[in-house]
Amino acid sequence: MGSKDHAVFFREMTQLILNEMPKAGYSSILNDFVESNFFVIDGDSLLVTCLGVKSFKWGQNLHFFYLVECYLVDLLSNGGQFTIVFFKDAEYAYFDFPELLSLRTALILHLQHNTNIDVQTEFSGCLSQDWKLFLEQHYPYFLIVSEEGLSDLQTYLFNFLIIHSWGMKVNVVLSSGHESDTLRFYAYTMESTDRNQTFSKENETVIQSAYKSLIQHLEEIRVLVLATHFEHLKWNDMMEEAYQTLFLLQHLWSEGSDIQRVLCVTSCSLSLRMYHRVLVHSNCLSLQEVEDFCRLRCLCVAFQLHLPLSQRACSRVITCSWIRNSDSFLKMNKWCEYFILSNLNVFGCWNLNLNHVSDLYDEQLLKNIAFYYEFESTQEPHLNLGDSIRRDYEDLWNVVSHLVKEFNVGKSFPLRTTRRHFLRQEKSVIQEISLEKMPSVGFIPMTSAVIDEFVGDMMKDLPILKSDDPVVPSLFKQKTSDELLHWHAQRLLSDDYDRIKCHVDEQSRDPHVLDFLKKIQDYQQFYGKSLESISTKVIVTQTTRPKEDSSGASGEILQNTKPHQITKKSKKKSFLKEDQNKAQQNDDLLFSIEEEMKNNLHSGIRKLEDYLTSCASNSVKFGVEMLGLIACFKAWKKHCRGEGKISKDLSIAVQMMKRIHSLLERYPEILEAEHHQYIAKCLKYLGFNDLANSLDPTLIGDDKNKKKYSIDIGPARFQLQYMGHYLIRDERKDRDPRVQDFIPNAWQQELLDVVDKNESAVIVAPTSSGKTYASYYCMEKVLRESDVGVVVYVAPAKSLVGQVAATVENRFTKTLPAGRTLCGAFTRDYCHNVLNCQVLITVPECFEILLLAPHRQKWVERIRYVIFDEVHYLGREVGAKFWELLLVIIRCPFLVLSATINNPNLLTKWLQSVKQYWKQADKIMEEKCISEKQADKCLNFLQDHSYKNQSYEVRLVLCGERYNDLEKHICSVKHDDVYFDHFHPCAALTTDIIEKYGFPPDLTLTPQESIQLYDTMAQVWETWPRAQELCPEEFILFKNKIVIKKLDARKYEENLKAELTNWIKNGQVKKVKRVLKNLSPDSLSSSKDMVKMFPLLVEKLRQMDKLPAIFFLFKNDDVGKRAGSVCTFLEKTETKSHPHTECHSYVFAIDEVLEKVRKTQKRISTKKNPKKAEKLERKKVYRAEYINFLENLKILEISEDCTYADVKALHTEITRNKDSTLERVLPRVRFTRHGKELKALAQRGIGYHHSSMYFKEKEFVEILFVKGLIRVVTATETLALGIHMPCKSVVFAQDSVYLDALNYRQMSGRAGRRGQDLLGNVYFFDIPLPKIKRLLASSVPELRGQFPLSITLVLRLMLLASKGDDPEDAKAKVLSVLKHSLLSFKRRRAMETLKLYFLFSLQLLIKEDYLNKKGNPKKFAGLASYLHGHEPSNLVFVNFLKRGLFHNLCKPAWKGSQQFSQDVMEKLVLVLANLFGRKYIPAKFQNANLSFSQSKVILAELPEDFKAALYEYNLAVMKDFASFLLIASKSVNMKKEHQLPLSRIKFTGKECEDSQLVSHLMSCKKGRVAISPFVCLSGNTDNDLLRPETINQVILRTVGVSGTQAPLLWPWKLDNRGRRMPLNAYVLNFYKHNCLTRLDQKNGMRMGQLLKCLKDFAFNIQAISDSLSELCENKRDNVVLAFKQLSQTFYEKLQEMQIQMSQNHLE
Repeated sequence: MGSKDHAVFFREMTQLILNEMPKAGYSSILNDFVESNFFVIDGDSLLVTCLGVKSFKWGQNLHFFYLVECYLVDLLSNGGQFTIVFFKDAEYAYFDFPELLSLRTALILHLQHNTNIDVQTEFSGCLSQDWKLFLEQHYPYFLIVSEEGLSDLQTYLFNFLIIHSWGMKVNVVLSSGHESDTLRFYAYTMESTDRNQTFSKENETVIQSAYKSLIQHLEEIRVLVLATHFEHLKWNDMMEEAYQTLFLLQHLWSEGSDIQRVLCVTSCSLSLRMYHRVLVHSNCLSLQEVEDFCRLRCLCVAFQLHLPLSQRACSRVITCSWIRNSDSFLKMNKWCEYFILSNLNVFGCWNLNLNHVSDLYDEQLLKNIAFYYEFESTQEPHLNLGDSIRRDYEDLWNVVSHLVKEFNVGKSFPLRTTRRHFLRQEKSVIQEISLEKMPSVGFIPMTSAVIDEFVGDMMKDLPILKSDDPVVPSLFKQKTSDELLHWHAQRLLSDDYDRIKCHVDEQSRDPHVLDFLKKIQDYQQFYGKSLESISTKVIVTQTTRPKEDSSGASGEILQNTKPHQITKKSKKKSFLKEDQNKAQQNDDLLFSIEEEMKNNLHSGIRKLEDYLTSCASNSVKFGVEMLGLIACFKAWKKHCRGEGKISKDLSIAVQMMKRIHSLLERYPEILEAEHHQYIAKCLKYLGFNDLANSLDPTLIGDDKNKKKYSIDIGPARFQLQYMGHYLIRDERKDRDPRVQDFIPNAWQQELLDVVDKNESAVIVAPTSSGKTYASYYCMEKVLRESDVGVVVYVAPAKSLVGQVAATVENRFTKTLPAGRTLCGAFTRDYCHNVLNCQVLITVPECFEILLLAPHRQKWVERIRYVIFDEVHYLGREVGAKFWELLLVIIRCPFLVLSATINNPNLLTKWLQSVKQYWKQADKIMEEKCISEKQADKCLNFLQDHSYKNQSYEVRLVLCGERYNDLEKHICSVKHDDVYFDHFHPCAALTTDIIEKYGFPPDLTLTPQESIQLYDTMAQVWETWPRAQELCPEEFILFKNKIVIKKLDARKYEENLKAELTNWIKNGQVKKVKRVLKNLSPDSLSSSKDMVKMFPLLVEKLRQMDKLPAIFFLFKNDDVGKRAGSVCTFLEKTETKSHPHTECHSYVFAIDEVLEKVRKTQKRISTKKNPKKAEKLERKKVYRAEYINFLENLKILEISEDCTYADVKALHTEITRNKDSTLERVLPRVRFTRHGKELKALAQRGIGYHHSSMYFKEKEFVEILFVKGLIRVVTATETLALGIHMPCKSVVFAQDSVYLDALNYRQMSGRAGRRGQDLLGNVYFFDIPLPKIKRLLASSVPELRGQFPLSITLVLRLMLLASKGDDPEDAKAKVLSVLKHSLLSFKRRRAMETLKLYFLFSLQLLIKEDYLNKKGNPKKFAGLASYLHGHEPSNLVFVNFLKRGLFHNLCKPAWKGSQQFSQDVMEKLVLVLANLFGRKYIPAKFQNANLSFSQSKVILAELPEDFKAALYEYNLAVMKDFASFLLIASKSVNMKKEHQLPLSRIKFTGKECEDSQLVSHLMSCKKGRVAISPFVCLSGNTDNDLLRPETINQVILRTVGVSGTQAPLLWPWKLDNRGRRMPLNAYVLNFYKHNCLTRLDQKNGMRMGQLLKCLKDFAFNIQAISDSLSELCENKRDNVVLAFKQLSQTFYEKLQEMQIQMSQNHLE
């Protein structure tokens, strides 16, 4: 096979791929915005993957097609958009498997004719130019490909495809090892890294040569294989023979037929003719025997035509194989089938029904028929076929006879004319179905208030086990290790809140502690003030009344005394003088603005607009606007007389029209006739005569000068094209007394009404639209109502918690009773004032801990409002289960905020149903209190739950669009420079998208883009009937309108979109395609090394005044490197010329500040108070940081050429006398890992921000960015999670699998600062054009419910129900969770499944001894519940503990010692690594030839005793789960189970009852109840539900659950091909070697991911150690001591490693 060099290269290529496998990320490959995630599936990888499924037997075509469609439906149901590609060269890999050649061809036909999937078959190979062009044009999100083929040669073909994809910057997803659920499709992603791309480029020539060599070798194999079966006949000869056979059949069946009949008769006749030609070997089957075989084949097809799937699923399973000669003829027959199927496309006009191309061959059925006629027909009375089957069989055989011209093939009966058996004679021929392993179906009787109410109705109809059944645990005693007898196993454990350590004791009265807490609060307020310039509001509780004046009437007398009157007069004089001073300052300012406008119009206008923002008087504002208009008019005339003669500067005209818009729209009551006349004159000079006359008909124009001053553009076009983002928005003019800082929009006012009425709301509004204001208004309301009420703000990620907490601290201040505080925070690694605050900022998982903790319910009753930010995470991969539970368990009103939900109506209706439940539940509880005459309890109930003003309304509040427009730009690199092209949003669309889905709701156009769309439409269709009507000057909303508003422009945009849609409906598709093409930018020009061009991109944006900007990348390492490259660029290009005068003044200012700081430093040094020595020394160090920073700025001379900071903002900052931002933030990053680098970058106005940074470092960047001291930030997607860092521009500077449309919307929403920018800018740099189009064209996601229950959640709910502070309240919460999942909303079948799963969970918890039959907790329920985030590992861990396995393992080093040997510790880590932090590696990796031991990568198996215990646990769970599936299967929709899931082709029908042979062969009905009838064709039974490798493949699809819902933990994981997927040994390796670098190299995990996983593992060990200490009263227990030692050791190793990393970074 080619040269030796090629063989070496094949091994090298394979090894590269194998080495990348441990680095493969296992995650959901389809996120919420799946429309943007177009990807490609390699068809042959799909075929090979489904062939390898353990439940499948070769020869069962229908089962195979079922597997293919299940795979594709899992992708499509999650929104996948893909194309399947079958390469022509890939066909060569099947020449040794002719049965697969025909199957592959049938698969292509099926997908093309019976589904809507795009199937491509025209590419010759993965190295062809056509394929390369396809990738460049479509740029798929990833390519799904198999890492292993059916042979080494096919594996090499797949390897070439992988390498080539990496070289084209396309990521690879492995087709095996995938899993799916209701919302996600998980698989291994192998990213296209720089290393892989380099390998592809450097070996391009070798790759081409090796590929050609491989194809040539495969072609040689084809010749040899054909010669084996057809001797001298070549490929083309066989294709011609097949064609002639089909041609003859077409004349026989001219009216058409179905594919099953056609393939049967043509393949049989062609096989017979070919066999007749080549029959030379005496040991082969005789021609007569072959005829018999073909008769059996025709009868088998007749069975397939008449038997519904329900009958065929009951077929006997014949285990014997074909004899060698029969198998040889079968291969020839499969070759003939392939040639026939390959010729079908030639007969396109023939009426051929391809519906059942998926059911061309059923080997089990054929074997059954053969077995009967060989072994059974001679022993039993002859069984009849039935009339319909007999008739069809005879018709088929007669056609075969007609097609075979060379010889007589005989009659249709008898079927067997020869005696030789086609099947081998074996002892066990028919597979016996034993159901002994299957569990008895039934439920252990149990009862409780929750159980009875939720599933009481269902329990009546379910099989209940009797009390004497051995399964009922009351009749046998659970065995528990003797060492656990002194443990308090039933004790409830402390929760995460108790265990998360606060920095200080918040209740302490120690002065030092109080001083420290005061500093924290001061810094939080400073942080919050840095983020937003809002004054702090003092909150006074409404219930607190001001004390009455004790002096009474004497107070009034006192006010009238002479001294008081004198004081009053002096104050009045003081105020008058102050007003006079302000008036004088105001006049001076206006004069300076007027002078500035004369000298520099644009600079003066900026100052004028700043003044208007701060001014409160309308009359003064009007005067200033008129002043601005006069200045603009004078500037315009002057310009037109001079430079404007050649080319007019329309920016002056724009400013002129801005003033006119403002005057006419904002001050109509002040305008007088003279003002109207002047405005009309201005319009006349601009050439807008009609508008001028409409304002002042008496105006006489100077036609001679008209040309000189006119802008030569219609007024409507001018306003849209040049003033688009300046157009006035429709805003309310009446102030709302509830809002001081701005006038709220209508939707914002509605939101305030919601809060005032204690209602709930779903708020969907674009990013930066102002929806978060309602959150702070809600907080203020709760703070004013009382000192005990709590409002909880649930942030999507902990990175946002600190910022929101700081904002709250800055916005509000309140005097509270001792022990209470205003704001608290709670995350997994930090908590502060959680239970004693009034505003709690937390994340979903931590809030859930508080809500489900039985002993926290008194605190929960204090909650008055909950605010959920970014609620679209309800449908995301991470944390989705928390969001749903929180929404249904809270009783109080809530606010749900999101910018990206496609189906808010569904979400609102679901939440309304939840609220109605709570309304009913509250009513019942209130009536119960009253009926029981418990007045005190009832009063407390009403007070605690705040029912007096409780509202159960849930409103939907929508905001249509962003306040700011967004313009998109594409960055190209040409001639070593960066260029920018505007990207029109419509260019992202296709005619198919518009026709099927319309325009995406959030794909909006700027007014300029609307004009561009109109012009393009008019250009493409010159005789367009509506061109005049939609012309901007003639459009009904624009005509003769001086002030065109933003709403008018939006309606114009809607009209254009509707018109373009009508073009498609009216058959003008080609014209629409031309419009979209003309709007598209030219193809992107890029450099080979775009990374090197990045600093130039930043510089170009600075030159265009597009800073501040955030540059989004997706790799933490790249974020820092890109920021560093920009800094290096500035250093290299720093100007050597003499600095400007302005710069001199800044340097002088720095000198002054330095002098002041040094003097202060000196005074600090001279103080000798010993009590203050430490404090002063610390202050001295902090000052030194500030001095060092200032000295570096002085060296740089802070000119605009050498920093991206706002120089004026920097000057203002460093000259500030007190509260200097720099002085506060610089010391905080002094000793952090990235602190030194961040400070150096900040001196250049640069920063970076990613998830692995310390929170102080991120705060440093956030504060300086908002202040303008940093204006260039490189960041990852974590910055887009609501972090307050508004900017002018957003740049997508790196492509990634994580750049989907959700992240695009979140990130691009940062652009455009409300109140500062009317236009935001989005730039795409090094992002392929097809990807950009998909990002823009995709719709926002629909929220869908996921499977809400788990075993541990059920346990936690039962704990809450039995241990809650208020039993009735706890019961109501538990039932709300169970009854109101989004998955089951208005879906009765889903609710039934959830009820059954709830019962299954209870049964398992009873059998595992966590609950008794009344639902009350038993032994170790608290421990399993505490480890709820790790199911099923938590259940297995407790199982091991109860068996005494940990006590057997944890033996001290010597008797009496409390220390354990390294060997014991390593074994303990091995066990825990098999339970927690499990990371699987693709199965193929085990074939890797590594330079080091695989044991360093692959985790060793559990010790034997642990392994045996795990097997017993898994077996017990599997039996219970199988029992649950057997019961659930009784209510499934079997009609859907008898149709293919994608093509919806039905295999139903009336069962054949007149055939004795059918009844005999299809007699196995037992054991095939809870599995799909399609998988029964391969001989699967209900027993396969007990096999981990087959359960997900055989389960009924409509049952609503999968094997992932069973709490199973196998020591290994099997992929869908049955191969073992090993666990990564990263935890054990770290513990042994304490080196991350080696782990990064050998275990294949990235440093950031590795560090996070190790921290999580350390956290788990600590949690287990603390829990065991609480449960065990004997503090010298070996297990407790061992876990304590391991926890300390592991933490120390992790700390040591992190310190080393920080030191290395600083060096």
